[in-house]
Amino acid sequence: MTFAPTPALSRRSLLGGAGLLGGGLLLRRWAHAAPVDPRLPALSALLDDYVGSGKLVGAVATLGWGTQAPEVVARGVGTRGDSRAVDENSLFRLYSMTKPITGMAAMMLIDEGKLKLDQPIADFLPGFAHMTVLADPAGPVDKVVPATAPITVRNLLTHTAGLGYTIVQTGPIRDAYAKAGIMPFETSRVPVPGFGETHTAPSLAAFADNLAQLPLVYQPGTRWSYSVGLDLMGRVIELASGQEFAAFLKARFFDPLGMDSTSFQLARADVPRFTTNYVVADGRLLPIDVAANSIFLDRPAFPFGGAGLISSPRDYDRFLAMLLNGGVFAGKRVMSQRAVDMGTSNLLPPDASTAGTWIAGHGFGAGGRVGLGDAAGTYGWSGAAGTIGFISKVGGVRAGFYAQFMPSTTYPFSEAFPQAVRSDVRARILAQHKVAA
Repeated sequence: MTFAPTPALSRRSLLGGAGLLGGGLLLRRWAHAAPVDPRLPALSALLDDYVGSGKLVGAVATLGWGTQAPEVVARGVGTRGDSRAVDENSLFRLYSMTKPITGMAAMMLIDEGKLKLDQPIADFLPGFAHMTVLADPAGPVDKVVPATAPITVRNLLTHTAGLGYTIVQTGPIRDAYAKAGIMPFETSRVPVPGFGETHTAPSLAAFADNLAQLPLVYQPGTRWSYSVGLDLMGRVIELASGQEFAAFLKARFFDPLGMDSTSFQLARADVPRFTTNYVVADGRLLPIDVAANSIFLDRPAFPFGGAGLISSPRDYDRFLAMLLNGGVFAGKRVMSQRAVDMGTSNLLPPDASTAGTWIAGHGFGAGGRVGLGDAAGTYGWSGAAGTIGFISKVGGVRAGFYAQFMPSTTYPFSEAFPQAVRSDVRARILAQHKVAA
């Protein structure tokens, strides 16, 4: 299989969270009352359009109010040619929607005093104590200057550590990352042009050690630049908690929330629920990771805290519901209110520039974008294969979109999905007003 990748496909669209938040002013008018009409006309129309036209094989959307179970719209199948329809229990590659989970895990440890937000990560990883920075972000890796500030926990959480990403960087540093195995994601068993090499460091410890030997792309704290910071955060979490990263997530999130379909590896018994991932090339959907023989069936080199999880719409909605309810799910406290509030607030260093980036005009919290102004109270992120998840604390709603296609910028879901959510919320408000009248 060959195709000519677009620049977006071969760089930032691979694992990144495109625009998804906004319009909080409409959501803040939501009155927290029980829904009257169970239909979601805008979301239904959106999925009918894309699945009915063949642009997508299948898609699921969820919309939840407060602590109530989510309403679900599902269309199509998980793999073209199969008869099994997708639903809230189908399994999807989250890719960068893993980042908010890793970010909130760090918030737990900060709340417990095992980490500090502005603590240098060299306290746990001494190899990062004396970093150098490229004189030119796209220049030779041996032309460097000393770092003027330490990398902190805050920097890792907010992509301001100065670290790179093979899906973003160009030039020698990208090649150096690839050679050192700084490739914390999986895409396919076969080479796919534009999707990066498959060589990955053999363990999370080796990943961190190898990364510490490479220069930074930017001075810490000076610029928002999408990076492997949340993957490195996984190693810091291990050292701060004394628990293997994947085991920490399972014990602190997945088990308490009943997220029994969320993991870094696909179980063979779950293959019937797994979806196939497609690349959109010349208007066609070409399979790049077929569910029955997915690379996610293999044990990953290590748990990728930035892009490694698979999950179901049901499971991820539980994570969002917990955040929306201040750390409580089904009457059980999973995180403190303080930890949630901090993680969903703007944690960007005051001098970090966001000009010309995906988050210009927005803030950034623990692994996810934070809305400002009219979008205040929103938090969330998206994934490379067409997943989106966010909450609006002011509006009291949470929403998720799940499909499997690359690059995620092929279709305008980063704008279309939140717009459909706002439309359905608005319709619900009007319906309630009519009933009240």
